[in-house]
Amino acid sequence: MSYDGILLGMGNPLLDISAVVDQEFLEKYDVKLANAILAEDKHLPMYDELASKYPVEYIAGGATQNSIRVAQWMLQIPGATSYIGCIGKDKFGEEMKKNSKLAGVNVQYYEDETEPTGTCAVCVVGGERSLIANLSAANCYKSEHLKRPENWALVEKAKYFYIAGFFLTVSPESIQLVGEHVVAQNKIFAMNLSAPFICEFFRDVQEKALQYVDYVFGNESEARTFSKVHRWETDNIEEIAVKISQWPKASGTHRRITIITQGVDPVVVAEDGKVTLFPVILLPKEKLVDTNGAGDAFVGGFLSQLVKEKRMEDCVKAGCYAANVIIQRSGCTYPEKPDFE
Repeated sequence: MSYDGILLGMGNPLLDISAVVDQEFLEKYDVKLANAILAEDKHLPMYDELASKYPVEYIAGGATQNSIRVAQWMLQIPGATSYIGCIGKDKFGEEMKKNSKLAGVNVQYYEDETEPTGTCAVCVVGGERSLIANLSAANCYKSEHLKRPENWALVEKAKYFYIAGFFLTVSPESIQLVGEHVVAQNKIFAMNLSAPFICEFFRDVQEKALQYVDYVFGNESEARTFSKVHRWETDNIEEIAVKISQWPKASGTHRRITIITQGVDPVVVAEDGKVTLFPVILLPKEKLVDTNGAGDAFVGGFLSQLVKEKRMEDCVKAGCYAANVIIQRSGCTYPEKPDFE
């Protein structure tokens, strides 16, 4: 089996500006701990203040790009993964290209002439992180770029697709194109609920995309928000996971599977109306550095085994392994090689 370009991700490439801050900094900018939001005008001065006041790290980020980088790292097969998104023509964009190529991902960025490369403030307090994304150029992705023959060739080549829910805010038409292709060609499509605000404010495009999705990822707060928005009147994660897996589907070839992570509690997997719980790898508190990218890493690890057609148990195990590695390091970074068995 050829793994060349087997996994394609599409999303919002953001350069993470990551720093350990204090609670006062979060309060100043009205930011809640362990949340992910889009930057408003009141947040814009935050990026300069972060860079001038704290020792920051710059890391190629954005949810989907993180997952694809981790999948590539876990696979250790050159050219197995590709990624599409929009950056600006600036030094941050160059940094992103360099970072992604080093990671071994075949990136095909659309370069916007007018907007700067998107950034994400990653504010870490006590190992927990808050994300404030300023999409800038990432917001400018156009489906015309996807339709270019050299980029559509990546779609044709891929057998597995992963798109985080954040991309619903940018290019639902690109997601639609991929969804229709997946159904027509009997391929596999995975998506993430990504953040409570996506479930709340982008409900229509999320519902439209879900019909194509074979694997839905999320965490417990996203799952509960999804339930609330759809008036399911349950906070029970297992029930919600089952209900999401039974959401109407455009193709009956593959059953939908829902995977919900719950921090230190077991991973919930719903399939065929049944729920299986998988334990996570527990980490002593003193070893926790930063939870940023943990969910993305879980997805990347999971996908690395899914494309190898491994059992669900192995996919979840790989997801837990990758997340465990990431939270012991600053930002979504990893050692040179995985030691996953």
